[in-house]
Amino acid sequence: MRLFTALDLPGEITARLRAFVDRLRSSAKLAWSPVENLHVTTKFIGEWPEPRLQEIEDALGSVPPPGPVEIAIRGIGWFPNARNPRVFWAGVESGPQLQTLARDTERAVATLGVPIEDREFHPHLTLARRRDNATLDKLRELLATADRTDFGAFSATSFFLYKSAGGRYTRLNEFPLTRI
Repeated sequence: MRLFTALDLPGEITARLRAFVDRLRSSAKLAWSPVENLHVTTKFIGEWPEPRLQEIEDALGSVPPPGPVEIAIRGIGWFPNARNPRVFWAGVESGPQLQTLARDTERAVATLGVPIEDREFHPHLTLARRRDNATLDKLRELLATADRTDFGAFSATSFFLYKSAGGRYTRLNEFPLTRI
């Protein structure tokens, strides 16, 4: 099974993102992400054998809680850049707690053989992926006049282990970010 860890978005931020994406969707033939699937990924684990699920859950349970993680969803952009866009994203702004959570999560699962990422952690929400050099002129016009790319802020108090299968994400376990 394919696993990852993530922070969930509150409903009001998801609603703002949905309204934003709905205004843009018809302007470009992109592979738009289902808004209900948006989340802040803290670690992509990848394929993991189901009989060893408890090992991953135990490792994640050992991650030191950094305290609540303050997050703002604001700004939009392209990876790798606006000249050669492949991924259209919304920005994730946070303090050091999010970086700490990502680093500690990576270290915890690395003890089980999960590969450590080569690239630096850059949290974002993938709104769409560009396929086949789709024309972006109309989308760029709409973005130039976009009145709101500040989608809100929240305090995350838990992170979650998810399974990804067939484009659907299933929450498997919750891990608190504060000591009880």
